[in-house]
Order: sequence, then C-alpha cells, then structure tokens
Amino acid sequence: MTGQPGTPVRRLAVVGSGIAGLYAALLAADAGADVALLTKGALEDSNTWYAQGGISAVLDAPSPGDTVAAHIADTLRAGAGHCNEAAVRLMCTQARRDIAGLQRYGVRFDAGEKGITHDDGPALGLEAAHSAPRILHAGGDATGARVAAALIQAVLARRDQGKLSVFSQAQATALVTTNGSVNGVEYLQAGRQSFLAADAVLLASGGAGQLFAQTTNPSVATADGLALAVRAGAVVKDLEFFQFHPTCLVSSATAHPGRLDGPLLISEAVRGEGATLLDAGGRRFMQAYHPDAELAPRDVVSRSIALHLAKLGDPNGHVYLDARGIEQAKGVGFLRRRFPTLTRKTLEAGIDWTRELVPVAPAAHYWMGGVETDLSGRTTVPGLYAAGEVACTGVQGANRLASNSLLEGLVFGRRAVESFLSGDRGWGASRVSDAPRAASAAGGLRLTHASAPLPRNASAHVTVPAALEGAGGSEPFSREALRRLMTSHAGVLRSGELLAEAARTLDRWAGVVHPADASPEGPVAHEDRNLLLAARLLVAAALNRTASLGAHYRSDEAAEPENTCPPRPKASLLHD
Repeated sequence: MTGQPGTPVRRLAVVGSGIAGLYAALLAADAGADVALLTKGALEDSNTWYAQGGISAVLDAPSPGDTVAAHIADTLRAGAGHCNEAAVRLMCTQARRDIAGLQRYGVRFDAGEKGITHDDGPALGLEAAHSAPRILHAGGDATGARVAAALIQAVLARRDQGKLSVFSQAQATALVTTNGSVNGVEYLQAGRQSFLAADAVLLASGGAGQLFAQTTNPSVATADGLALAVRAGAVVKDLEFFQFHPTCLVSSATAHPGRLDGPLLISEAVRGEGATLLDAGGRRFMQAYHPDAELAPRDVVSRSIALHLAKLGDPNGHVYLDARGIEQAKGVGFLRRRFPTLTRKTLEAGIDWTRELVPVAPAAHYWMGGVETDLSGRTTVPGLYAAGEVACTGVQGANRLASNSLLEGLVFGRRAVESFLSGDRGWGASRVSDAPRAASAAGGLRLTHASAPLPRNASAHVTVPAALEGAGGSEPFSREALRRLMTSHAGVLRSGELLAEAARTLDRWAGVVHPADASPEGPVAHEDRNLLLAARLLVAAALNRTASLGAHYRSDEAAEPENTCPPRPKASLLHD
C-alpha cells in the first residue's frame, strides 16, 4: 500500500486506539504518510481490548465445507434483512487479506489442535449463528487484548522510529472544517486546548456503552466520535439498533467492585455448561419466557431478563447467575479449569461462584449504527473518514453477527487508508449504498444550543415530540440519571410511550447542560455533552421505527417481532 509517487506527504489524524485506529495508523505510516494517532486515554483503553471471542474470517484453508459465500449468508441472516449487501460481500471477501495484515504486525492466533506452531494454521472456533467454524482467537478468551497489544507494540516501535506521532490522554473535542472540508481536530490534553492540522481525519473512536446503566464497554465508550461527526454535519444511520449482552457482572452488587480492571461479560458458555438464571427470590424464571430457557438466543435472554425485572418493578435491577450446580455435577475444580479467566475475575470481585450467586444484568454491548460511510470509509463530510464501531457501513444491519465487529474495523480501516493515500477527491460522487436499504430514523431531531446543528441531508420526515418543561420528572441531569433513563426507557425493552417520555426528559436536560457559550473545560463535561447528544439521536431513531427489527424491540408492536436468526443450539453456547 503506497501513496502516489512524487506527491507531497499528507497528514492523516486518526482518533481512537481500538483495532480500526491502530491498524489504519500502521498501514498509513508504513505507506509513508504523516500519521498522528490521538487516544483519549492510554493506547490500551478501547473496546477492542475487552473483546473475548475472536475475529471471523474464511481463510485460504477454511474449515471443511466453509466458504466466503456462507459467511456472507450468515452475516445477512443475522442482520435481519437490514444489511448493505455490497458492504457485507466486500468485508467477507477481503477478510483473509487483513488477517494476514494482522499477522505481519505480530498478532499470533491460537494454533489448531494438531499444530504446535502457527505454521500449521490457526484454530477456528464456532460461534452463535455461524454455519461453520471460522473464528480466529488468541489467548483463548483474550483475543482483543492480544491483538491490541501486538498492534500497540508495532505503533510504539514506529513512533520511536519517527514514523508516526502518538498523542495519549488527548481528548478530541471538535473537528475543524474549512470550506466544508475537515482539515484538523481540536483536542484537550493536560487541561490545554490544542489544534492538530491534517489533510483528513479518520474517526475510530468506538461506541457508546456508557449510555446505559450496565455495559460491557470500558469507561471511555462515551459516543465521542459520533458527536464530533454530527457537530461537523455528518449523517448518522441505524442508531436505533443497539445490541445487549444478557449477562454482565453487576459490579455495584459485588463485594469488591473496585478490584475489577474493567467490565466483565459472563460468557454464554457458562450457561452452556449448565448455569441457570435466578431472580432475587431465588426463582428460576427463564422457562416461562422461552422453551430453550437459558440457552435461548442472546437477544431473547436479554429481553426475558428485562421483562422479568420490569414485572418485579426494578427495571434497573439485576438477576443472578447460578453456576454452583456445575461444580456439583462435573466435579470440584471444573469451573476453574473450564473458565480460568472468569474464575479469577469473579474472585477479584469478591465472589466465589462455586458457592455463591453472581449478580448479572443485560448490558449494552455494541452499537450497530453510527456515522454513515461508503465502502471506502468516507462520511458525508469531505475529509472525514470513519471506521470500526463509530461507523455505520451497513455490514452489521439490525443485529451484528458474532465476531464480525473486529473484522469490520480491520477491513474498512484499511479501505479508508487506501482512499486517503490515493488522494481521493470523490466525495461529490454517489456516496454510500450499492444496495438499497431503508434509511434510519436519526435525522430531523431538533437540537438545542447544548447539542449541535442538524446533520446535513437528515431525513425530513422524522418528527420528535417537542420539549415539555418538567416532563419525565424533575430530576436534574447527571451521568447516572442519563444511564438509568436510557436503560429503563430505551434499553432492551422499548415502547412509544417510554421513548416519548425519554425524549421529553432529554430535551429538558439539553436545554440546561453546557450551553455553547460556556465551553466545558474538563473531559467529563465533554463526555456528558456527547452522551446526551447520542442519547437524543438514539431515542429519536427508536421512536421513528415503530416495528421491531433485530436488536430494536418495540413491546407495543401488535405483531410478533421478526426473528430472522433462530438459535443454533451448539453455537449459542459460545461467546463473543
């Protein structure tokens, strides 16, 4: 991958240090570009670091019977008919190219059972809704951390060689545009506001799990990239589709929450071994919601927990995972041998799960929607690219297929770099979808001075209830209040009434939180502002989509919700 010969060196600013940002920065730097990588925290602070499952790809030597066409079909099926088929075909077809790219940067995947070294080929796992084993993993359930660590090492080596610049603890606060084109980014570092000029900016800043009371995302996932793009005029898409994992440890209910080094997702594999879900009264409840009980599909289990908590009058509460019977049935020490990481981390939280219940709740996991891009990572604003969870390429549709998230960041991060290196000036051409798809409902939201101007080209037909003073209660804005509101009104279970009430409360908060003429000075204030904007956009999109689809479930819909991804009993036991 090289730039045009004889052309001056151009600067690419990459915002974010997950898999998309790290990989893109390395590719661009190795091609001779002037690269500046900004990360809000340390380089390790990203959703990628916490990804357990792996990366899906059909390799040159795939599992018996597996094909790229099968990967495409599985992705489209999981996406509930809402995927951009051209983007899916591109990602699945080019996957092996970027797996090879990772290996060149020092990533080592777990070897197959017959091999001692990786010369014999990587092990390929099976996960939910995949028709064949095609998941590469590293360190067992530590794929994200292993991949990120290797890429970070490569980035630091190039920094030391003077090939790229790294700005840590640097929070991007605004995109700077000239004549409608992005040409730099403002950032906050050590209390000082600075400006970095660039020929283009690639947003790779991840998702927004901190919108909700429970999340598998780290604390840095505060919708920063989405907010930057919206304020620069970019179009967003599919924001109503947020995937929830059913069982995340509720750290506030544990003996030692401060000892955890991040969110702890409790794998579906634990339920596959025989763990059950109990409510606060010690009653097993999943059988009343689905014949497969704890082994129902991920979205079904999440909805069932949310429904049960709502019936108990505690929508922000939790249930319990009971793994005690596994030890009784399979012998002392089985949980430690089968789940060494989870055993260690639950013990660090003060829970011996061989003898005690584990408090869990559905947790915000992955945002399918984001900043709309084309197949080259270009947004609707010239000079602005996006890749990874912050972007909406159309690959994930209404419900992401397991282990496609890291792959999407790789493929479209690379394609954004290729577009940048080519000096692409095609922003005025036909832009996004090569396959028709229903537009999301995020456009048309009336934003106050606390948030942003409307995105350009927003859908004009969308309407949102006007702000009503005092609606939704009189509680003042706080991060905690926002997360409780989003969980109870716009989380796993939604209805028109709940969403309208949430919209009124968010409107009221937006009118008083951080007005534009009182620029927030600290990182937390910037994050609050970004989360509030993201919440309003998500709620507006969810209000507009009155039928259930994929991860978006409307309890007030008359007909049964679409279920285009029924369980595969074997695969449903595996985690992502």
